[in-house]
Amino acid sequence: MANHTGQAGLVKLGTNAVGSVTGFSLDTTGDVIESSNLGSTARQYMAGRTSFTASIEANFDETDSSGQLALTVGSTVALKLYPEGADSGDYYWSGSAIVTGEGSSVTLDDLIKTSFTLQGTGVLTRTTV
Repeated sequence: MANHTGQAGLVKLGTNAVGSVTGFSLDTTGDVIESSNLGSTARQYMAGRTSFTASIEANFDETDSSGQLALTVGSTVALKLYPEGADSGDYYWSGSAIVTGEGSSVTLDDLIKTSFTLQGTGVLTRTTV
């Protein structure tokens, strides 16, 4: 079994890497629809629609025009999340997502932090580089 560290992770918007990323998360869910019939002694279900959300954390970079500055609330982006890097054979997820939130954190003894939340729209695919 191969193990990986987050150090090689990468976030892209289309072909452009988002700069100064310190982490990201991806959550996927799938609805279930009850398909039981009258007289059934056990509930039965079938798969329904799927959805995904993502969040990105980064050190703020005001010069990252095709990355951080492109993540404006309300915009739709071609999101690609690479947990183990972007070398041949590495897995990544891709899908269209709407930016739903942006936050910043400024403290005296730390770098300025920024974060983004995204709601997937459509299908999320997992493939290899």
